[in-house]
Amino acid sequence: DTADKLGLAGAPIEGPTHFSLLDPLGVCLWGQRWFEDGCISSHFLNMVFEGEEVRAALTPSTASGATIGAEKADGTPVLTGTATVGNDDGTDLDERRKRGHGDPGELHIIDRLSVGMDTQRDGGEVIVTMGFDEHNGPLYPFTLQQKLDSITEPSGWYTADGSSPWGAPIVPTEMLSVLAHKAGPHLPVRRPSVGLYVDLEVRYVQGPVFAGRPYRLDHQVVGIGQSRRVESFWTETTVTDVETGIHAATVLLHQGVFKASFPDYPE
Repeated sequence: DTADKLGLAGAPIEGPTHFSLLDPLGVCLWGQRWFEDGCISSHFLNMVFEGEEVRAALTPSTASGATIGAEKADGTPVLTGTATVGNDDGTDLDERRKRGHGDPGELHIIDRLSVGMDTQRDGGEVIVTMGFDEHNGPLYPFTLQQKLDSITEPSGWYTADGSSPWGAPIVPTEMLSVLAHKAGPHLPVRRPSVGLYVDLEVRYVQGPVFAGRPYRLDHQVVGIGQSRRVESFWTETTVTDVETGIHAATVLLHQGVFKASFPDYPE
């Protein structure tokens, strides 16, 4: 019903779902290092709806980098971007994020956000885990186990009794954005409003990220902007292992909020 009100063809599949198409390709090219210091940097091009088939590709360009893409069965592009290992290479979203530092113009939904706003200063400490049967917050209706039961690219590295080379089950890359936002809305975006993912980057710094382990989340707004249909903002989330203090991963998310979803949005 919500999608229909916004003029969409249906309820779109969450963008990070497609990252599970890319994990096996990253492992094929770089082995277990993919989950230790790999990075997916993606710009979403077209929505995918339940029942549509999607094929992903990863094309090496250097020893530590590759281009990525995904398309529907009819050739419609779904996403584009880069995959890298190591923490020094630039990514597909570096230039796109810089555009979020200009004057965004008059805003009505995210007008209370500002670049540099962070939860450590404004909202306090946030610690989360992702156990197999835990609820994952108000924005994601499935448990990790439910995801693993239906994932299109299963791996023994994800399961409790599996074959993880790190001796403990790891969280699939697509679920890191879920972990990073498990605590729910943490910024003063005006509601009711409906959003979508525009860009997403998941970077392992000292990974992997393990199922059931506590992690501290630190969010910071790093960009604000708007287009004809949406107001948008970039948030960077640092994922830190509570027990070891290790910076495990960083999640960079660019969210667009539909202007048409906000009641009485000015003409």
